[in-house]
Amino acid sequence: MQQKSFLSLGPHGFHRIAYTQWGFPESGRTAICAHGLTRNGRDFDELAQSLTETHQVICPDIAGRGYSDWLLNPADYGFPLYVSDMATLLAKIGDEKVDWIGTSMGGIIGMMLAIQPNSPIQRLIVNDVGPFIPKESLARIGDYLGMDPKFPSLEALEQHIRLIHAPFGELSDEQWKHLAEHSAKKCEDGQYGFHYDPAIGEPFKEAEPVDVDLWPIWEAIQCPVLILRGEDSDLLTAETAQEMLKRGPDAELVEIPKVGHAPTLMDESQIGLVKRWLAG
Repeated sequence: MQQKSFLSLGPHGFHRIAYTQWGFPESGRTAICAHGLTRNGRDFDELAQSLTETHQVICPDIAGRGYSDWLLNPADYGFPLYVSDMATLLAKIGDEKVDWIGTSMGGIIGMMLAIQPNSPIQRLIVNDVGPFIPKESLARIGDYLGMDPKFPSLEALEQHIRLIHAPFGELSDEQWKHLAEHSAKKCEDGQYGFHYDPAIGEPFKEAEPVDVDLWPIWEAIQCPVLILRGEDSDLLTAETAQEMLKRGPDAELVEIPKVGHAPTLMDESQIGLVKRWLAG
């Protein structure tokens, strides 16, 4: 595992994007794992370690998260910049074909990249996200997004994560601790906060929640797609998932029991699903 970074250009200057590299380019195949809205690339540690049997694995921190720079202008947080940053990452890697694994926001970024002419994405996994997102789900996310709570200890922050991310399902104590450690930053006053820019929530505050319709993007995807859905997810509904099988690309759907939004891809069964599909 190596920690690396690169410069990317946005509307208001350059910013640095951090990423974790697992395995080696000589593996012959590359997988990019893109995280959810408030998460970071270290969410994929267990999946990435397992995928190194067949892939070089790149796990970026999207702008404003983890070790990537916070943007000077909060209005720049959004998919146009995220897609541009990831296009820069793809250019830096230089592979003509990659596999893309995207959870929630990371899945949408993958969809947007996959429809571009000459896209290097040859196989796409969208984890608990689709081309229709109910406004109620966005309102729920907006309730906690952009808050900047502080905690007296890492243990207290972990308890908060267990609460707000309860839909992740059953995780071991070690896995919850891993998520907490890589979600936390130590503040100057000795307290702990979350390792992302609270301003990533500004676009949510400034707009009324509305249903998100990305069906034209979904229908333009040409590569094979694996859809993973948490059985209890409120963001990717069962109805939307079924409709995704009828429209757009050649897609396969797998539901993960006893999980909401979103499957963490941390346990052996979920990792096995990903590996088997990528090997197919």
